[in-house]
Amino acid sequence: MTEEPLRATVSLRGVLFGPDSEVLVVRRASDDGWELPGGRLGSGEPVVEGLQREIEEETNLDPDVEEPVHTHAWLNDAGRGRFAVYYYCTVDGKTVSLSAEHTEYEWVVRETATERLSETQTEAVVCAWEIHEQ
Repeated sequence: MTEEPLRATVSLRGVLFGPDSEVLVVRRASDDGWELPGGRLGSGEPVVEGLQREIEEETNLDPDVEEPVHTHAWLNDAGRGRFAVYYYCTVDGKTVSLSAEHTEYEWVVRETATERLSETQTEAVVCAWEIHEQ
C-alpha cells in the first residue's frame, strides 16, 4: 500500500476499431506525436458519456464504448498525477472530421499502431485487439 494516494486528472482514450478492423490514430497538433483519440473527464461526468463526448469532439465519430482494456497512472513532467483508462470501442464508419487538436488521422493495422504510439497506448491496442479478434 502506498502512503500517499494518487491525486490525478482522469484521461479516457478509445481504441477505435472501424468496419475494416483497423484502429484510428490521430496526430497531435501540439507536438506532432500520434495518439489514440480521447481526453479528460469532466468533474461529475459519467465515464462512458465523457469518452463518447471526447471522441466525437475530436473526430466527429459516434463510438460504441464496449469495455475498459488497460489503465495507467503516472506523474507528468510538472509532477501532477495522471490516470488514463483505455476502452475498446467500435464505430460503423471511417469518415473523420478532426478538431483543431489534431492535424492528421489514419486507420491503421495493429503493427503500424504499435510503431507510432507510446508504450502505454501500444499496450492498450494489444489488449483491445485480443478482444476484437474473439
